Amino acid sequence: MSDFILITGDKAMFNPTFGQAIVTVRPGDLIGTGKDKINQKPVCVDGDEKKVIVPGCPYMTPQYSIPGVGILSIESLAGNQKAKKTKSGGKPMLLKGATFKAKFQVMVPAQQPNIPSPIPDATPHYTGTGTFMSMNVKIKGT
Repeated sequence: MSDFILITGDKAMFNPTFGQAIVTVRPGDLIGTGKDKINQKPVCVDGDEKKVIVPGCPYMTPQYSIPGVGILSIESLAGNQKAKKTKSGGKPMLLKGATFKAKFQVMVPAQQPNIPSPIPDATPHYTGTGTFMSMNVKIKGT
């Protein structure tokens, strides 16, 4: 099944629901390290998704009403997001595909108001999903 090849400047769009946590998401930027180019931009290859990091994202949960802050990243790609045949520099190219697994790493825990001191969220990370938004709408890989 062919799909659009991801290139430098494409976006990782995170869904705001991470289990119990609701995250104020921002897109992450992809930076391709492939040898080939599309629209004068390097293609993204296997491993480039690991460099997508979005710090400083606020979050809350139903139990913790004082917001906390964390970092968004891509945990793993779906099977249809890594080309089986199309390679650049020997590495599989990344494809738009369906939905990737995302991770939200808590840096400053959300808190529940309490006297004498607030109770922090004990969950170190949450799992969610996201999709890619590509500027390449012409060239596909398989």
